[in-house]
Amino acid sequence: MLVDFVLILVCGFFGGIIIDKFKIPALVGMILIGIMLGSQGMDILSPSTLKSADNFRTLAVMIILMKAGLGLDRQKLQKQGQVALKLGFLPAICEMVIITFLSIYLLNFDILTGLLLGCILAAESPAVIVPGMLRLKSLGWGVKKGIPDAILTGSALSDVLLLLIFSLLITFLSGENALNFEALPWLFLQLISQIIVGIFFGWLLAKILIWILVKQKVSQGGVYDTLITASLSLLLVLFSHEYPFFSGYLAVMSCGFFLIEFASPLARRLRQGFDVLWRVAQIFLFVLLGANIQLNVLGNTLGIGLLIILVGTLVGRMLGWYLSTWGSNWSGKEKLFLLPANSAKATVQAAVGAIPLSLGIDGGEEILAIASLSILVTAPLGAWAIPTFAPRLLQRGEVDATKVIIEGNITILSAIDDSTQTQAVLTKTAAMARRSDAQVIVLHVIPDDKSSDVNALKLVTRKVLADIDHQFLVREGSTAQQILTIAQDYGVSEIVMGKRNVDNIFVGSISRYVLENSLIPVMIIDN
Repeated sequence: MLVDFVLILVCGFFGGIIIDKFKIPALVGMILIGIMLGSQGMDILSPSTLKSADNFRTLAVMIILMKAGLGLDRQKLQKQGQVALKLGFLPAICEMVIITFLSIYLLNFDILTGLLLGCILAAESPAVIVPGMLRLKSLGWGVKKGIPDAILTGSALSDVLLLLIFSLLITFLSGENALNFEALPWLFLQLISQIIVGIFFGWLLAKILIWILVKQKVSQGGVYDTLITASLSLLLVLFSHEYPFFSGYLAVMSCGFFLIEFASPLARRLRQGFDVLWRVAQIFLFVLLGANIQLNVLGNTLGIGLLIILVGTLVGRMLGWYLSTWGSNWSGKEKLFLLPANSAKATVQAAVGAIPLSLGIDGGEEILAIASLSILVTAPLGAWAIPTFAPRLLQRGEVDATKVIIEGNITILSAIDDSTQTQAVLTKTAAMARRSDAQVIVLHVIPDDKSSDVNALKLVTRKVLADIDHQFLVREGSTAQQILTIAQDYGVSEIVMGKRNVDNIFVGSISRYVLENSLIPVMIIDN
């Protein structure tokens, strides 16, 4: 299995990189690599590796839902709470009902089997939706009205509802129990229990983590914080599988939300750590998802399956979206954005799509085929459509850096001369660059009437910045003007420079000019 895992990691990573070069979502490349490595392709992966897909799926969903919780904004949710709650129920129910009737008419399913297919297809994919929404939050699209937060919360609630109905239907269809409408109140109580108890366990886990990591300080840094949090979160999910009176995934997402409220510095460190975990976990998730897709069962149900998926989305889900946003402050374009943002299927379909067939339920093969088809069609489309249509349908607002990771490279400009301050300027620049993994531009300006030992400065620079990505620039002319010009041309975030060592002068003429005219922060080093 170790060789299989290396193949999955390496091939999945480069498959995603290659496909991304063609402006296609990386997950498409990962799924294609999985198909190639699996039984439908070269049949390289061992059966034990393929069976491990469920375990990796559990881990990946836990990671992505913790990321979602760590990115939620309480103030935005308070404004869109009713919409988020409706999005958690109405689109899923409407799509499930439409798919049920379509399957009865087109596939000759009975009502219970049709509902089973509806539950599977109506579930939304956190593996596609969560990264997409967090990406929009980091760029500011829809954040003013809290649209990404409403979609994230609604998606989590929707999956809780559908998985609960799915488990109930499996019990009826695989056993001797008949459909008993008297059980519907019990189903409602179970749903309330799943949500309330799940949120309570999320709050409890957040309190435990704060006690361990903040008050007792047993951790030695962000890496340990992340590993401890991920381990306890995974344990909570596994506990919910054994004792399914609450939603473990909802508990994990709630935990992330409460960590923001109770311990923002810890939440910031965890946000960075879980972002790294997700980059690895998504490779295993999508490659193993592709490896387990049964392409050979798609043939007979391809046309019917596409029709069911299309009508279920365009009629059922859009009706639910319309009802969910009725009377809200969402504009027509923002409501339309739910079509690309809230339609992707992948994680849940991969997790439960094969269960009816394994239990010998009539229609199980068709259910698996259509579930696989929904992954192949909607997951790539959703991953592409979210960033493509957000700028066209949403308004851009101010980004809250306390809720998301803002992507972008940091560049520091270090202006040096041949004075004794050069070592101090470079040392301070190096310390700043290591903390933020920044790039450094070292600038040395030679005045028109002077000469300079450039080679000596390059030697000192290479020594101090040996482990930092940097480049050395030499210019001639006015020192202050060149500093400001290079800062603008290279889009630097901060300028670090020294001052002339003159008694009783706080800053020299050059540093004063830069301070007065720079639009970015300037740090003056005085040794």
